[in-house]
Amino acid sequence: MNSLPVILIFDVGKTNKKILLFDEQYKLIHEESKQFDETKDEDGFPCDDVQLLTKWLKDSFERLINDKRFDIKAVNFSGYGASFVYLDYDHNVFLPLYNYLKPFPDSLRQQFYNKYGGENFVSRKTASPVLGHLNSGLQVYRLKYEKPDAFSKIKYALHLPQYLSYILSQNAVSDITSVGCHTLLWDFDTKNYHQWVAEEAVLEKLAPVVNADSIAAYINQKIPVGTGIHDSSSALIPYLASFHEPFVLLSTGTWCISLNPFNNIPLTDSELQQDCLCYLSYKGEPVKASRLFAGHEHELQVKKLASYFSKPNDYYAGVHYDLEIVNRINDSPVTDNAESDHGQSVFLKRDLSAFAGYEEAYHQLITDIIQQQVKSTELVLNGTSAKRIFVDGGFGKNNVYMHMLAESFPGMEIYAASVAQASALGAALAIHPHWNEQPFPSDIIELKLYSVKQNTTF
Repeated sequence: MNSLPVILIFDVGKTNKKILLFDEQYKLIHEESKQFDETKDEDGFPCDDVQLLTKWLKDSFERLINDKRFDIKAVNFSGYGASFVYLDYDHNVFLPLYNYLKPFPDSLRQQFYNKYGGENFVSRKTASPVLGHLNSGLQVYRLKYEKPDAFSKIKYALHLPQYLSYILSQNAVSDITSVGCHTLLWDFDTKNYHQWVAEEAVLEKLAPVVNADSIAAYINQKIPVGTGIHDSSSALIPYLASFHEPFVLLSTGTWCISLNPFNNIPLTDSELQQDCLCYLSYKGEPVKASRLFAGHEHELQVKKLASYFSKPNDYYAGVHYDLEIVNRINDSPVTDNAESDHGQSVFLKRDLSAFAGYEEAYHQLITDIIQQQVKSTELVLNGTSAKRIFVDGGFGKNNVYMHMLAESFPGMEIYAASVAQASALGAALAIHPHWNEQPFPSDIIELKLYSVKQNTTF
């Protein structure tokens, strides 16, 4: 039996760590998913176990490279980008993989922004809202002032996708998609690192920047190893490869991120305060984006609904859009004088006893989330000619969500976009010329139209 030529992708999310194999037509032919127990950092805050992650990746690669069913032609990586792995001068990991949700000290935040021109000024130049540890540059800054001993021992601070690459390539690099994702590191005006990075001696801890479509090294002088890509930027690649008319990609998961690669309008202070930012594409171009923690809210609230109405946690998956319920809840007043918090819907303040059953409460939850999503997505739509929204990820498979989103954007074409593991596929496509002589396929994205307008041709 001949071995099948494939590319191996390690896709590391906060919850699921995945192994995926794509053939030369980019069909997903093998998938594994694993969840690891978190460990804790020195302050007792939960974080990914970087040693466990490293062992899993090494062991998995060794197993698959010896699997006679597959002929691994290349390897690449996608992962969440807002965390660093720290290597000492012996190139050993010696600090935790700090959690980007860990609270950031107010005193250090004030110290940083006061020195470098204030929150609005720095945020605008770096296209990074004030997000604490989610501004990954501040993680290194914090080490300098709170743990100067550890800071002095850092040879390389590698964003997680580039550390994943380093495990196999042993070549330390920085990638533009990780550097450019709300890190506070990149000055979008000068297209270089912000001045603070050099002034605080952080620049010397960062590996050289390379293009996201480049190769870090070759295993056995024949298997190219990609440099790794930030997962949100990676998820955009299949769409940029497939569609050339302006569009917005709504990538849904724990975060629901609206990405508009056709919006070149500079960020305003108001947009930054509403969690709008810029990413850098794998080609180094700005991508205006807005973020909403809607997947996280959905996860918490469906557990609450399941408990209250005595249903299984995944009961929501079987709920279908019901116009009669929608009309009923739209006619009912909002209770508790509820107003949405920043990034959170009003559902948090609703009284569940007011609903006739689970289905009605769930329709209200999605209605409230959609109201927030519309505000978030409009931030990147304004001033552009985009007429399509592609929704990928979990909410794209949610019948109630998709119908309500289409109703909220009546002048647009709203598509549920089915891509086999978009961020992993993007990482594979990014290094296409290095392993695959076949042309780019034209059918990697399946679309289902939810909007009223249905005369679109591709």
